[in-house]
Amino acid sequence: MGIGIGVFFLALGAILYWAVTGDVQGVDLDTIGIILMVAGAIGLLWGLLASSTMPWRRETVVHDDARHRDRV
Repeated sequence: MGIGIGVFFLALGAILYWAVTGDVQGVDLDTIGIILMVAGAIGLLWGLLASSTMPWRRETVVHDDARHRDRV
């Protein structure tokens, strides 16, 4: 789960928890909203950690310009 999906789940969960006032028989929308917010927060944190601190996400590029090798 990436950062965008985490934010989406957070927003969807908040809408279900605080904004939706309707009732669905057999479904508790408040509980689903809380579950989505928790999943979104976990996904958001995981996405932030994966994009900044995990070593396999870093890329090292070395440029070797052969035209300037004789000048040094």
